Amino acid sequence: MAHNVNSLTARPIWLIYQFFKLDGLLFTALVLLSLSGLMVLYSASGGDIALVQRQALRLAVGFIGLLVMAQIPIDKLRAWSIVLYVVGLVLLFLVLVAGDSAKGAQRWLSFGVIRFQPSEVMKIWVPMMMAFYFSTRLIPPKLKDVVIGFVLLATPAVLILKQPDLGTAILVTSSGLFVIFLAGLRTRVIMSLIAIGIAAAPIIWFKLHDYQRTRILTLLNPESDPLNAGYHIIQSKIAIGSGGIYGKGWLNGTQSRLDFIPERSTDFIFSVFTEEFGFLGAVVLILAYLFIVMRGLVIAANAQSNYAKLLGGAISLSFFSYVFVNIGMVTGLLPVVGVPLPLISYGGTSMVTLLTMFGILMSIHSHKKLLGN
Repeated sequence: MAHNVNSLTARPIWLIYQFFKLDGLLFTALVLLSLSGLMVLYSASGGDIALVQRQALRLAVGFIGLLVMAQIPIDKLRAWSIVLYVVGLVLLFLVLVAGDSAKGAQRWLSFGVIRFQPSEVMKIWVPMMMAFYFSTRLIPPKLKDVVIGFVLLATPAVLILKQPDLGTAILVTSSGLFVIFLAGLRTRVIMSLIAIGIAAAPIIWFKLHDYQRTRILTLLNPESDPLNAGYHIIQSKIAIGSGGIYGKGWLNGTQSRLDFIPERSTDFIFSVFTEEFGFLGAVVLILAYLFIVMRGLVIAANAQSNYAKLLGGAISLSFFSYVFVNIGMVTGLLPVVGVPLPLISYGGTSMVTLLTMFGILMSIHSHKKLLGN
């Protein structure tokens, strides 16, 4: 009897997923992670219900974007890849010419009541363009194709760096690099690119802004300036360590409650989470992220076109890079670059962009189903 009841309960849910062209496992994981994020955000913000409501509204918009993207056949997205990429470059150029400035950065465009960061949508449009280009080339790609691919990738990355926005530039670049890697880049080419990167490191160093160089130096020795540049990392590691194995419990984190953790609702929310839920909670969260990544890679691997395989794989690995960069940043393994923790940190455009990317994965999944494979 219990088995029959469970079957009757599960079937309507499965029909809903099928109707909206969703992958049930991936969608459920995203919803549960988002709800957990609202709970952590409530604690990190000191019980600011208005902040949580704004986050919930943005999540709702993001999930609507996911549902819309899931209905669009992947072939339609492929056809729009070049147009969207060119539009994105134009928007990035407009940001440098007539963008809004805040906190020393010029990253936003305003169109009346709408204000957004074009660099955020490039997290989607760049891998779409890269997947389109390499899906029309031989696999593994020739050196000429790789060079052209790097030009396509470097152009928006440089425009984003000029805003300046190092964090987003890194994420956009990584999304394009994942496409090149998945296209079957030869080992000797990878090693050559690594060698070129190492050789160019001194040039890149002197091209960085002063605050960016300071962040890297602080990573190496945060105690050299504990009350200024090193404060973020030091306080973050104190909070993480104070959580111990089991954590202090929800709403009981002293480091966040006493305002020792900077940016605790955004970039450093993982510190709040780990202090309250401990090492075991952090492990569960990381496993949840890994499940989402692996499910995305399975969907990409089962796709029926090279474009869908490359784009789906790049989206999944890009999501992993977002998690890796944020957790590495707050634990002192990477420089502070202002990358939020996906679906947990408080945010607007980045949240909607991320869920829209998962909508593309849903489209890849539903397209495969429609073809009966």
